[in-house]
Amino acid sequence: IFSIVVFGSIVNECYVNKDSQHPELLCIFNENESACSYGIAVGLIAFFGCIFFFVLDLYFQQISSVKDRKRAVLLDLAFSGFLAFLWFVAFCFLANQWQRTTLTRGFSQGADAARAAITFSFFSIIIWVVLALRALQRYRLGTDMSLFATEQFGADPSASYPGYPGGSGVESTETYQSPPFTETLEPNPKGYQVPAY
Repeated sequence: IFSIVVFGSIVNECYVNKDSQHPELLCIFNENESACSYGIAVGLIAFFGCIFFFVLDLYFQQISSVKDRKRAVLLDLAFSGFLAFLWFVAFCFLANQWQRTTLTRGFSQGADAARAAITFSFFSIIIWVVLALRALQRYRLGTDMSLFATEQFGADPSASYPGYPGGSGVESTETYQSPPFTETLEPNPKGYQVPAY
């Protein structure tokens, strides 16, 4: 949601005419096109990344390979850390360019949108750091059963582990037979004395 606010406010209201004599649209952040482009790019990367990782989280329990799960968690960790860094740069860059902006009558129209983009860039840093820490915690869980095999257990924590399923489900009526290669066992094998207690 924060990424939508950032790139949406920049696209919709941060390109304005400086005054009536200059008809071309200029970026409100100190007339620096790079500032607007960077904010839009980071917002779009974050938005599409969120969609991808949301879908990955939905299908995470269906990934059977432990190696694939590890890769997915490491990808989530790397992406979250990378976006936290990108949002930090975006916040610093947009705030710096906004500080240098001289507000003319035309630029004052988009001032609220510029402030919203800067504010939500800052909040995005916090959100992506939290997501990176969550991914790190998930990685540290490793092969913990709560991470890799939740559908086998019941919801009740006191429930016992389900037993191993029998072959065909039909129990044999035969009695136990002695194992093959049995020998007649002597009560005391040669050379071994039973200790007396």
